[in-house]
Amino acid sequence: MKNAAGEVIYVGKASSLRSRVRSYFQAGRASSPRLEALVADIADLEYIVTASEIEALVLESNLIKRYRPWYNVKLRDDKAYPYLKVTLDEPFPRVLVVRRIKDDGARYFGPYTNSTALRETLRFLRKLFPIRTCDLPLDGKRQYRLCLQYYIGRCLGPCAMRTTIEAYRQMIDQVCLFLEGRQDRIIPALEARMRQAAERLEFEQAARLRDQIRALEKVVEHQKVVTAGEDDQDVTAFARFGDTVCAQVFYVRGGKLIGRDHFILETTESTSDTEVMSSFVQQFYDKTPSVPPSVTLQHPVDEPELIERWLSERRGSRVRLVVPKRGDRRRLVEMAAENAALVLQELRSQADRRAAEKERALATLQDVLGLDRVPRRIEAFDISNIQGTDAVASMVVMEDGEPNKADYRRFKIRLTGGPNDFAMMKEAVRRRFARGLEEREALEALRRRIEARDGADPELEARLRKAEAEAKFARLPDLLLIDGGKGQLGAAREALRELGLDEEIPAIGLAKRLEQIFVEDEPDPIELPRDSYALHLLQRIRDEAHRFALGYHRQLRERRAVRSTLDEIPGVGPKRKKQLIEHFGSVKRVREATLEELLAVPGLPRAVAERVYQGVRSAARPE
Repeated sequence: MKNAAGEVIYVGKASSLRSRVRSYFQAGRASSPRLEALVADIADLEYIVTASEIEALVLESNLIKRYRPWYNVKLRDDKAYPYLKVTLDEPFPRVLVVRRIKDDGARYFGPYTNSTALRETLRFLRKLFPIRTCDLPLDGKRQYRLCLQYYIGRCLGPCAMRTTIEAYRQMIDQVCLFLEGRQDRIIPALEARMRQAAERLEFEQAARLRDQIRALEKVVEHQKVVTAGEDDQDVTAFARFGDTVCAQVFYVRGGKLIGRDHFILETTESTSDTEVMSSFVQQFYDKTPSVPPSVTLQHPVDEPELIERWLSERRGSRVRLVVPKRGDRRRLVEMAAENAALVLQELRSQADRRAAEKERALATLQDVLGLDRVPRRIEAFDISNIQGTDAVASMVVMEDGEPNKADYRRFKIRLTGGPNDFAMMKEAVRRRFARGLEEREALEALRRRIEARDGADPELEARLRKAEAEAKFARLPDLLLIDGGKGQLGAAREALRELGLDEEIPAIGLAKRLEQIFVEDEPDPIELPRDSYALHLLQRIRDEAHRFALGYHRQLRERRAVRSTLDEIPGVGPKRKKQLIEHFGSVKRVREATLEELLAVPGLPRAVAERVYQGVRSAARPE
């Protein structure tokens, strides 16, 4: 059970999950302050199905040790797609979070579908192993001053040569074993080093190694034994409903379940299970940086020998594809399939709830605003500028409550003469709908030409299809949403009136301060309940318009910030500009240079030097 922040607050087990969870919410249950507080704190549930009650007991213990939930009593005192990159191409490797795999000699671990859990793992890893976190170029040619990480025992100090490459690499090998899920293989080596340090009377070093061993032992305790041997394998199974497939992957290392992920695939009902499995195996292992020696599958794949050879090449040694019929492997496949089915069922339930909420929201908007039809297509406009500079407008589109990013548009405002949000809004709305009317007229003209022909005209019909595909503005919205109050709404409505569209397109304004809805000719704003799905929908599209406008505004502002007066001088292109800045050291020094100094720049023609001399001074001269 999780709270609103996503933190695990309780772990339990039950032979009947439905009855167990329902018991917490029954009115006549035996209550206690702890249960009252727990029920009030629950915001979400997650569950794993096991094959027996004994397995559920073991798993419950492991999860309690891992998460230390606040509301658990028993054993509580025991404890989708970034990657972790170990930079083995460096003399003193680092461990980084990256989102792309490169062929650069580094080792990658992942993908991790839960980025929060990944960063927690990285923090734990850095506490356990003294890995450097700086990005200094440690090539042995220069020594640096030691930082705080060294003095608190979180770094071996390679920047100041306080460790050797061999000793540091030995620690990095242990890091890789940890990330492979082989913590139990690290412990014997650490125990031997701890004993050696104690024999040398290096008790501080021995104590640090002891703490590492204890932390690793707790990690090993969290892992659930799922096979009798010490197999390394990925177990993949899926569940499907209609066109949606949910694939579940269990990661088993050393016979222990160390993690799992689920992935959603879109397909058709007619696609065979073999095709689905083949496609998933190829796509998944094309991106994952490591392949185990055995891949256990729910269904066979097409051309298994070819896929085995491909996986073996990726791994560097033999990889077997197994489709078990009985035994431990079959039990793991069934468990993965059952978990996939439950994930898919949960996702479907969530999608159904979201669809119902969107339909209810759209119906509420139609009713509250008195619209003739359900507002399937809503377009929202926002303005972004700073004192009138780099002014831009955004247009975002939602269809049936979902963003249609292909129809998003942005406008660079042409208005001059200082900040005027009302005039800027009018310009943006007018430009959008004027373009829409032009596209409509062009389409109608093509259709009339086709109708006027006695027979079929393939060329004209092809032109019409192409024009319809390119006419993004021709489709008008069922509702226009303006970010702002009466002033901004009035400016938008004025633009619509000038184009003759004010009767065809209803428009409203949504003010941020009190989240009030303004409708033209209505003296009082409409206030929807704060928990209204309709209000939430309007807020979503308004906020999306704001985000899109602000992003474009920042882009223009940053682009302008990197420009200089040199860009405005004829004859000074990117190469010559770079040459001038490198020669003088900065744009400021170019501006301060005398004509003689400019003429001394190698390869700079006298005419260009004179234009630069005059140009930088006229730009610096106050008006």
